Amino acid sequence: MTTTSHVLPPPSTPRGDAGADAGAREAGADGSGGERPARRAGGRLRALDGLRAMAALAVCSYHYMGKGQQVAQSWDGSPAHIFPTLSRAATYGSLGVQLFFLISGFVICMSSWGKSLGDFFRSRVARLYPAYWVAICVVTAASLIMPVVVHHLRSDEILLNLTMFQQPMGSPRVLGVDWTLWVELKFYIFFGLFVVWRGVTYRRVVLFCCLWTVACVFARVADNGLVTELVFRDHAPYFIAGLAFYLIHRYGSDWLLWGIVVMSFLLAQRYSVTALWHPGPQGAFVHNPYVIQAIVAVWFLLIAAIALGWLGWANWKWLSVAGALTYPFYLVHEHMGWFAIRIFHRGMGIGPYPTVALTLACMLGLAWLLHTFVEKPFGPRLKRSLKISEARQALIRGGR
Repeated sequence: MTTTSHVLPPPSTPRGDAGADAGAREAGADGSGGERPARRAGGRLRALDGLRAMAALAVCSYHYMGKGQQVAQSWDGSPAHIFPTLSRAATYGSLGVQLFFLISGFVICMSSWGKSLGDFFRSRVARLYPAYWVAICVVTAASLIMPVVVHHLRSDEILLNLTMFQQPMGSPRVLGVDWTLWVELKFYIFFGLFVVWRGVTYRRVVLFCCLWTVACVFARVADNGLVTELVFRDHAPYFIAGLAFYLIHRYGSDWLLWGIVVMSFLLAQRYSVTALWHPGPQGAFVHNPYVIQAIVAVWFLLIAAIALGWLGWANWKWLSVAGALTYPFYLVHEHMGWFAIRIFHRGMGIGPYPTVALTLACMLGLAWLLHTFVEKPFGPRLKRSLKISEARQALIRGGR
């Protein structure tokens, strides 16, 4: 796993799916002859917004205080020496990505219930791309102003980055967090094609989880690059667990769902340790495998608490604001943060801890601008523009 930020990107706003129970109306109520009746519908899960913001801040701490290379150039020294105590904790902030993936599985399952395949993909495109395109432009402009912080790419590479397909195409990334967006995008594609197009139901999601888990195991045995890329075995267990957790939230606990969660946890903690535990030379950042396992366990426990309704008390409105800013913050915080650190610390001589605070404030401000002036106005417009009108649909059907 490449230890850079995001996830991730957050999916759509985590709301309950009141009125989207088409699948739950199928005949049968025992989960065998038909679809199980939903236990919960409606309501807003603001605790997910809070966890999303926590994951973003964890990744941010890693990029500012727990990572070497480019950020060390901005600090003019290794974060391990500048933050001798805090940097050891910050280096585990990269695991915030795993929390993003867990949340994504939960929210995508929730938000896709009752949607057609077209509606599902339109919502994903409208959610991901507007802020992403502007972030590409902002970071590219920064690379022209201060290439010592952000390396400038060729024009063809920048244009390819606008598709979000640069990683499989072998092109350098404008945004360091792009690798997680590609993982998310693959999850959306697979879940859309294998589940959403037929209608999201309990049985279809369970079958998808089981088959994907088996595919992950065989992908390790196959040891084939194409299979690994398609199955993304190192990250799939988090999405699978998120899907199962949402079914627990919606329908209640059963042994099958908890079995999927436990199996996903066992695979997830193993993959996280093998990806991050690389003992290095003296003085280098070294991840403790037991700490990695503990953090992954905490992530699973937190999502389990939401699935079981134990965090319903965390219903403050400011959590929704924090959740809304998470995605644009995630996109720009890495490279633009290094840019700000270099200006505040090396250019203006501000101390390390005030520099981190100022940089974080600037990135939150930039995220607010992206959310207010890009996501809110242009996301809905893009979604509407992608919808084929009824007249055009009639013409297409007639042309067949």
